[in-house]
Amino acid sequence: MDILYWIIIIALFVISFIGLIYPIVPSVLFILGGYLLYGFFFSFEPFNWFFWIIQGLFILLLFVADFVANLLGIKKYGGSKAGIWGSTIGILIGPFVIPFLGIIIGPFLGAVMAEWMINKKGFKEGLTIGFGSVIGFISSVVTKGLIQVLMIIYFFVIV
Repeated sequence: MDILYWIIIIALFVISFIGLIYPIVPSVLFILGGYLLYGFFFSFEPFNWFFWIIQGLFILLLFVADFVANLLGIKKYGGSKAGIWGSTIGILIGPFVIPFLGIIIGPFLGAVMAEWMINKKGFKEGLTIGFGSVIGFISSVVTKGLIQVLMIIYFFVIV
């Protein structure tokens, strides 16, 4: 039965990485779900206050990394708050409108359209800002992926 429990816990961890590509999947909740299932299946004893503080800091770092990477990517290429909002909306809608490539095309088009419609920026400048949003998104995915790996490694070190 222990093998089945571990398969479920590891499956939750794997699903958390899908959330890097499809932001609608709440990565953090799947990781925390794996921790809680471990506690229910085996024991909550390894999860002392220090474990939860470290995990809480990792979670905070995940949210900050997501925001900062997108912000820096767009700002570096001349974008504004409108570009950031457009990119964010594109990240959420893109994968549903254009499966697979929508995760890249969505934030790109969202940033370009927002800058064009709200700030009346030119086509070329809008494309540059859209490119910056994609760079920001990719940076965010890599950074959050590393943080999630660290969270899971720390879990395995503790248990």
